[in-house]
Amino acid sequence: MLYHRLTRSFIVSFVVLAGAAYADPPTRPFNTFDAAKKVARDGIYADHHIDFYCGCAFTPNTAGSGGKIDATECGYEPRKYKTRGKVLEWEHVMPAYFFGRTRACWKTGNTKCVKSNGTKYKGRECCAKVDQTFKLIEADLHNLTPAVGELNGDRSNKPYGIVTGEAREYGACNFEMGGSPKVTEPSDNIRGDAARIWLYMSDTYGINLTAAQRKMFAGWSKNDPPDRWERLRNTRIEAAQGNHNPFIE
Repeated sequence: MLYHRLTRSFIVSFVVLAGAAYADPPTRPFNTFDAAKKVARDGIYADHHIDFYCGCAFTPNTAGSGGKIDATECGYEPRKYKTRGKVLEWEHVMPAYFFGRTRACWKTGNTKCVKSNGTKYKGRECCAKVDQTFKLIEADLHNLTPAVGELNGDRSNKPYGIVTGEAREYGACNFEMGGSPKVTEPSDNIRGDAARIWLYMSDTYGINLTAAQRKMFAGWSKNDPPDRWERLRNTRIEAAQGNHNPFIE
């Protein structure tokens, strides 16, 4: 089975908060990002149409995995890209860059990663085509959340961190980017959610975090403990792909 490529020998464990958490990879992983997004839309978030960063309501598309953002009550205002600001997209809380950048297909490409005009390509597009392990990690539901399209695009592969000052570039949405190198600062009420996802991804797939990141995420997780929705989401994901996030428990 493809799952066995993600063995326990590949996992790095570490102590967080009061004890050690050991995160197992999915026993029923999805083979593609598109397949995972549809399960997220139709199953995990079927009755929870709220985006991750701004708390905006959204209406899922009947075809495709995206949707339409309703900013009437959340106060989100586009910074620049109005069209993408109306679209719901699926965000990797830990960007694909962090679990793909060390893979050969990301760094150097592959003989199969050639466009019809002969141009070679690498990076995420190449890995999604030729690297089965990357595809399994990319499709992990624990790392997927619904987000306003503009924020998803603006964030790109920026890690989380603290941004000095409280500049509001997205209306009332408490989402900031800044610093050098640039980081993204989510609102207080989802910092714990974000932290527990990063800790899960690090533990499950052996993705290194700096000591500063671990300390920050431990603090975020402590100050923003799991709420009812995060626990329910965890339960639904376990039913869908066969594993849970132990940092939530």
